[in-house]
Amino acid sequence: MRLRRSCLAVPGSSPKMLSKAAVLPADQIFLDLEDAVSPLEKVPARQNVIDALNGHDYSGKTRVARVNGVTTQWCLGDLTAVVAGAGANLDCVMVPKVEDAAQLHFVHHVLTQLEIEHGIEHRIGIEAQIENGRGAMNIREIAQASPRLETLIFGPGDYAASMGVGSLVIGSIDPDYPGDQWHFILSLIVTAARGYGLQAIDGPYTDIKNTDEYRRLCLRARQVGYDGKWVLHPDQVALANEVYSPTQEQFDKAWDILDAYQKATEGDRLGAVMFGDEMIDEASRKIATKFVSRGERAGMSRSPKG
Repeated sequence: MRLRRSCLAVPGSSPKMLSKAAVLPADQIFLDLEDAVSPLEKVPARQNVIDALNGHDYSGKTRVARVNGVTTQWCLGDLTAVVAGAGANLDCVMVPKVEDAAQLHFVHHVLTQLEIEHGIEHRIGIEAQIENGRGAMNIREIAQASPRLETLIFGPGDYAASMGVGSLVIGSIDPDYPGDQWHFILSLIVTAARGYGLQAIDGPYTDIKNTDEYRRLCLRARQVGYDGKWVLHPDQVALANEVYSPTQEQFDKAWDILDAYQKATEGDRLGAVMFGDEMIDEASRKIATKFVSRGERAGMSRSPKG
């Protein structure tokens, strides 16, 4: 799976921001043709996105273009223009406000034809945003809609609007609610993602100066299994990268668990063994493997033994 701890949103109508994104240490950038671009600028912004993908060095990052929704007048033009103009430098397209599998079937088939027509040798992936009740109810079908699908993304702003929740700071949690009013949808998305081999990404938090709350929201999503979170400001990048990576202590312990379990199962032929004060078994191995995989994708190395 691609590394997506920090997913940086970049307005497609701003050449300045498209240029700056190249030097920020975000794992993924998505060049936005949807909500960050006004209706009158959507068509001209396509060329900005094409020029940025072809002209800036986004190497080491997952390169994504967010197109407009399938039910809008711009979606087909977005796909056609961006893939024709910069498909060789595009890893995925992000599809907003996905409500059913048919919408992803459409995007899948358009991408297939464009890849053939323009000689694009790699498969362009799809990222799907879940942003309303219908999308949530159809999430199992959406998660299986295309082999191109790589991520399911929670869109808190549109989801709050569709639920009739007056949340003026997008991505925030109402302190008057007895708990977390978004726990259900967060859990639903990550469960569907894991059930079908996808990544789960949390959406934005728009109070960009409140870095303490951003960190807390990263931790909350990480604790239910998310792989990363959207970034709207450079100050959020390092926080997301930190939270969605294991600590060095966790990484080293995971390796130690794998070593101990391998010795127990292959050498001593045991199915469970003591690891310090803990009992470890096959479930422990699976958890440790996830920590190691996540850390290695982030470039971590095991500490030398003293």
